[in-house]
Amino acid sequence: MSLTVTPAALTDEERAAIIDAVREFAQSRLAPNALDWDRRKHFPRDVLAEAGELGLGGIYVRDDVGGTGLRRTDAAAIFEQLAVGDPAIAAYISIHNMVAWMIDTNATEAQRQEWLPRLVTMRDLGAYCLTEPGAGSDAAAITTSAIADGDDYVLTGVKQFISGAGEASVYVVMARTGEPGAKGITAFLVPADAPGLSFGPNEQKMGWNAQPTRQVILDEVRVPAAAILGELGGGFRIAMKGLNGGRVNIAACSLGGAQWALDRAVRYVHERFTFGEALAERQSVVFTLADMATELQAARALVRDAARAIDEGAPDAAAQCAMAKRFATDAGFDVANRALQLHGGYGYLHEYGIEKVVRDLRVHQILEGTNEIMRVIIGRAVVGA
Repeated sequence: MSLTVTPAALTDEERAAIIDAVREFAQSRLAPNALDWDRRKHFPRDVLAEAGELGLGGIYVRDDVGGTGLRRTDAAAIFEQLAVGDPAIAAYISIHNMVAWMIDTNATEAQRQEWLPRLVTMRDLGAYCLTEPGAGSDAAAITTSAIADGDDYVLTGVKQFISGAGEASVYVVMARTGEPGAKGITAFLVPADAPGLSFGPNEQKMGWNAQPTRQVILDEVRVPAAAILGELGGGFRIAMKGLNGGRVNIAACSLGGAQWALDRAVRYVHERFTFGEALAERQSVVFTLADMATELQAARALVRDAARAIDEGAPDAAAQCAMAKRFATDAGFDVANRALQLHGGYGYLHEYGIEKVVRDLRVHQILEGTNEIMRVIIGRAVVGA
């Protein structure tokens, strides 16, 4: 089943059918392999291509280049279902979609036609290069340079913690073309075969083992001025608008992973007997499960509202996205961690899958802007700064 539709024409039944198709894909192609991919640190390019065939490579990319053309509210529901199957792969698909959206929204028509038909299939992949070793959360302080040289720009610098590095076909690179601060940053489309582009070793991480994370090293990488994405000096705006959606998506991935852990915990407390009674008969256990379910439902409402704010172009969309990301990623990790505790020693075993989800969801509180930075964004909106 292809997900390509016209968003305005979607009925509730059609939306339900899309979610059912994604759920089936997650249950049949992601969930059975998630532990093996995690253990082997295997990046499943073939399964990603299958996701592309389903329409998951350009979920909110326009349909003239093969995109699915859905709304952000639909995308959030899709990412939640994917993460039920495997949070690590769902999160990479989210990042890939952020790159595709950046190109679809900001590129020239020639750039769109060059990259998007291949990206939406997920046979070609995208990577987003903002973070640097010395900049971290202060994204406006990046030092990767892009120096004009005739009709070209020469890019030099190092990007850190880049998902898909070494596997992607195109890298959206934020580089400094002008003055210090946000206004001096420009976005560039850098192809994987550009001379001078190389990658560090795959990082040994706590979680997200099924997707590669490496440094992207730019050693006098020469690209034409036609590789600029958007306007000269407009890169920071592109980066931040992309991150609004990325934050909602990663929040949705936290929901999916945590829901999986909660479901496993509910099943386990019915099966596990101690001192002559099932864990499910103990009030303390029931109260814990009640709190876990309540927090996930509250987080789900925040994610849905933030996605709707993006769809509607709400003036407070950035703050809503930050709220959803902060609350849902904190709640998701907490729910998964409590599910592990309810499993006792079995929760600590790889074969049960709970510890993997705990490891995968922990990084969601850090990436796409740490939750401390989310509080900064929210606080500024509250006080009107």
